[in-house]
Amino acid sequence: MKEFDVLCIGNAIVDIFARCDEAFLTENGIIKGAMNLIDAERAELLYGRMGPAIEASGGSAGNTAAGVASFGGRSAFFGKVSNDHLGEIYTHDIRAQGVAFDTRPLPGEPPTARSMIFVTPDGERSMNTYLGACVELGPEDVEADKASAAKVTYFEGYLWDPPRAKEAIRLTAKHAHAAGREVSMTLSDPFCVDRYRDEFLDLMRSGTVDIVFANESELKSLYQTSSLDTGLELIRKDCRLAAVTRSELGSVIVRGEETVPVEAIGISELVDTTGAGDLYAAGFLHGYTTGRSLADCGKLGSLAAGLVIQQFGARPRQSLLEEAQQRGLA
Repeated sequence: MKEFDVLCIGNAIVDIFARCDEAFLTENGIIKGAMNLIDAERAELLYGRMGPAIEASGGSAGNTAAGVASFGGRSAFFGKVSNDHLGEIYTHDIRAQGVAFDTRPLPGEPPTARSMIFVTPDGERSMNTYLGACVELGPEDVEADKASAAKVTYFEGYLWDPPRAKEAIRLTAKHAHAAGREVSMTLSDPFCVDRYRDEFLDLMRSGTVDIVFANESELKSLYQTSSLDTGLELIRKDCRLAAVTRSELGSVIVRGEETVPVEAIGISELVDTTGAGDLYAAGFLHGYTTGRSLADCGKLGSLAAGLVIQQFGARPRQSLLEEAQQRGLA
């Protein structure tokens, strides 16, 4: 049985990127900086109003899987696409990046998910996502051999929106823990935390989740506090390990009584923040599954995040392994 470093579970989404100004967001009722779930009708409306666009395979956990592979790690992915054009694009892209992806596609309906991402001049992204085929991910898509063979399983909080995905995650976690593996999650979005705060806390406190990734806003939302320090003290009690990202302020890692601050890398230009948290998790988990110190895990996360925000799209375009080698982090 092939062993994997990281198994990622998430929404398989094709991202469609376009630049816009602040007025466009206001005129179209788009919440800036958030992931807005939309239906098929609104998806068609917004697509029709977009300017020139770039299509790229995305989805939070899929981005993380691609990032792990770019570091030279062994990654796998569970996610649902449809047997359509966008589904073929998604499948080709993630496999081409070295990720094991064998989830059976739907025969055609609903169509493969897509997210229209509007990027304002400050680099902030506002996502408008039609989940499509993603909502059909269920326990029948869990590959027990991969769940048992991955050192860490990682899933996105966004998956708490489609109900059957919860069953798939709990089943995967059961296989993983039975094999002595660990399970991690990203909180994904402050609005996602608002919807599922009690369930997310239960996942952590029950031991279903061992490792948590969050940004500062998500952490504060989780504990309904305006204080970063308060949030850090609470999360270190609720899970074994947590990494909290703070944009240009870097990140803070907590485990038991340990607190490890990590600086962000310097960048030449902020182009698009899409995927920053996903790639931070990729770098961190690559370091973690290869036995690196928490400080090095954070530095690898900062490297990957810092590189991806200097480009359009959330999948690494350069070899993250080579970038890490050049900085003495490999």
